[in-house]
Amino acid sequence: MINRLIILGATGDLNARYLLPALAALRAAGDLADRFELTCADRQNWAVEEFRRWASAQLDRHAATEPGEVRKAIADSARYRQADATDAADIASLVAGDGPVAVYLALPPGIFPGTVAALGAADLPPGSRIVLEKPFGEDLDSAVELNRLLTGVVPEQAVFRVDHFLAMTTVQNVLGSRLANRVLEPIWNSAHIAEVEIVWNETLALEGRAGYYDGVGALKDMVQNHLLQVLCLVAMEPPLSLGERDLRDRKIDVLRSVRPLTDDDVVRRTRRARYLAGRIGDRDVPAYAEEEGVDPRRRTETFAEVELELESWRWSGTTFRLRTGKALGHDRKEVAVRFRPVPHLPFGFNEEAAPNVLRFGLEPESMTLALTGIGTGAHNLAPLTLAAQPAPPELPAYGQLLLDVLRGNAALSIRGDEAEEAWRVLTPVMSAWSRDLVPLVEYPAGSDGPTSVRGS
Repeated sequence: MINRLIILGATGDLNARYLLPALAALRAAGDLADRFELTCADRQNWAVEEFRRWASAQLDRHAATEPGEVRKAIADSARYRQADATDAADIASLVAGDGPVAVYLALPPGIFPGTVAALGAADLPPGSRIVLEKPFGEDLDSAVELNRLLTGVVPEQAVFRVDHFLAMTTVQNVLGSRLANRVLEPIWNSAHIAEVEIVWNETLALEGRAGYYDGVGALKDMVQNHLLQVLCLVAMEPPLSLGERDLRDRKIDVLRSVRPLTDDDVVRRTRRARYLAGRIGDRDVPAYAEEEGVDPRRRTETFAEVELELESWRWSGTTFRLRTGKALGHDRKEVAVRFRPVPHLPFGFNEEAAPNVLRFGLEPESMTLALTGIGTGAHNLAPLTLAAQPAPPELPAYGQLLLDVLRGNAALSIRGDEAEEAWRVLTPVMSAWSRDLVPLVEYPAGSDGPTSVRGS
């Protein structure tokens, strides 16, 4: 297990909201060794004590459920260094020391190539690992080039392209429920399933993230990585094991089976939009184009929807709809598996039976199955819902992610060829949208989104 972690971009939102709280959770669970070393680096010219005060405030805000002594221990043990992540001399100074190190790139994707080059010139200790946040590149060509740079620095097994969605127990529950229950796997195919919706709709607006989000948009921020990863778990063939080779081979099979989209397909089967001014709950939200730091000329979308089909024996004829949006009227974060209607009802029933829907709630965690039963009369059908509330996870998603990095378990990280294949899936969409073949429509903040949206 690696006991040295370096976080580059350590004064940013990712470290504040997720990485520091994850380290606190690991310490509270006893998963960090006493000799564990945390080095944080960024361009800010901060003294160590100044950074520790900042880290303490972030932990109090984002890890309030962890014991106070644990939060204090993480903040007090952090060492801070001013450094340029693309400067080989700065990086060499950071990684110097005894034993391998895990280097976490909590940085904008545009800086990844320069940072990886600096890591290559810095002579990383043997056994070291590199951790990259999504998106992995900015398009297919840049992803291929980034992978080329990475393989020149460390072996593929030491590259952790992390997507915290895969570490969420609710996301893993999609696969677990399929494979651990005989009642589901025999009907987990297009003969019984008409449509799968993978949705991440949120009431959150830009929330000060213009520096990152305006250059990325909803398609790259959510669909290209998070939602495609969930698609893989929903649609993959049962792996021989949950080891990194077997699991990741089956995931990439799914991506390779996605039917390539033509321009006509993109026009018919995708949507893009951005929010106007509106009200969400008790707060007024300005139009996206008027948010601080946004360049309206970019025409960045805050809502994206893509319908995909898989060319495989299991899934031919099933529609997979991936959808995400910001500044909507309510949160909806789930996988909804819609089964086909029954082929025949006995004579005498007064209503049609609604198709069954199995819903995996991603945030908050839940599972529900919509069935049809008998209502108040012998010939009346009525909805019947079965619901379950999964137990809370032992670790937050980023806690599990960091633990896997330190232990070297790459099963839930994304392999290089998988990262490239995900870009291949959405390259036709990006191309058509860049040529305005699909109009950028608008929707009021606090609404249900653009009126052309289907499903619920």
